[in-house]
Amino acid sequence: MVFAPGEKPGNEPEEVKLQNASKQIVQNAILQAVQQLSQESQRRQERISDNQGHIQLGVGELTKKHEKK
Repeated sequence: MVFAPGEKPGNEPEEVKLQNASKQIVQNAILQAVQQLSQESQRRQERISDNQGHIQLGVGELTKKHEKK
């Protein structure tokens, strides 16, 4: 194996440590992004469900008013 000037043969374990740390950082970032996306999607779905409930309630009120006339 040929080493560049200033490069030491003992650097491989250090490089492996850096690669592993880098992989861990990327995995954590991806996990955090997926969790955030999941939470936002869940909140959005809850808002849609709430809005649908209000719309259905509104339709029921219109029907009751119409029947009274």
